[in-house]
Amino acid sequence: MRVHKKLGTALATAALAVGFGAVAAPSAHAAAGCWTNDGGIKWYCNNVSGAAVYGIIGNNHSYPDPDKIVGHMYSNPSWFYCKEDGQAWVGGPHPTRWLMTVADNGQLGFMKDTAIYSETDPVQNCYPSLQATPAR
Repeated sequence: MRVHKKLGTALATAALAVGFGAVAAPSAHAAAGCWTNDGGIKWYCNNVSGAAVYGIIGNNHSYPDPDKIVGHMYSNPSWFYCKEDGQAWVGGPHPTRWLMTVADNGQLGFMKDTAIYSETDPVQNCYPSLQATPAR
């Protein structure tokens, strides 16, 4: 009986310690935002090294092609021209956001927002005149 009581006490103490550890664990911090140091021409963001850069649909620069990889980005941080929302689904906190950049091989294209660690909200929109205007 004493063995069971000691075992029960030890298990209860361990469970309590684990419970306090879970409560006291620090919370994750939001990622720092992308930044610019040339007046907004290029935006620098922390990204996944080796992330794919996807091509463009058609002859215009408006739409990323999620089926065509044109290069990779091995640098980190990397620079980006602008962001586009409302494009092909990528998931994450901005599920349809892509950022225009140039891959390490010189090819113009887009990187998925999910391949970027930095918060991309500060990056300028590629086509601000096409963004939805809030109702008044």
